[in-house]
Amino acid sequence: MEEQVILVDRNDVEIGIMGKMEAHYKGALHRAFSVFIFNSKGELLLQQRASDKYHSPGQWTNTCCSHPRQGEVTIAAAKRRLREEMGLDCQLNYGFNFLYKASFDNNLIEHEFDHVFFGISDRLPIINKTEVMAYKYMDMSLLGDDLMVNPSNYTAWLNICFDKVLEFKNTVYV
Repeated sequence: MEEQVILVDRNDVEIGIMGKMEAHYKGALHRAFSVFIFNSKGELLLQQRASDKYHSPGQWTNTCCSHPRQGEVTIAAAKRRLREEMGLDCQLNYGFNFLYKASFDNNLIEHEFDHVFFGISDRLPIINKTEVMAYKYMDMSLLGDDLMVNPSNYTAWLNICFDKVLEFKNTVYV
């Protein structure tokens, strides 16, 4: 059975469910989450998406991201996917949310109400090769510079939310 996503309105109120691929073809607004894990040096753990992902293959992005299942609390979904994709388990804290819409070359559209979670861990990831091609830790100022010079090396949502992530990190994780 195809994975389902939770359709929401602009206030994140659930209004139904839809198959994940159908939602991405139609550009239907749905609930999502993004996880940002920093090490004790303040470097962000980035993942390079697997080459056969349905969109944004091979691009670098935040530590992990996905969609909660119907009836699943969003932070529980974030912890689940962090374990599934990166083999990590750490405390996550809610940071903020943002709404975005991005179109891709393969006619898919990400239209997401994205909940952003943060954590700190010095454990090295054990990546799931079906989801993740590679990983690296990167200083946020270097990442910001590279996003400006090479935005196509990174996912649309990382480009969109980077400034807010940096602001949040500097406020909370000084």
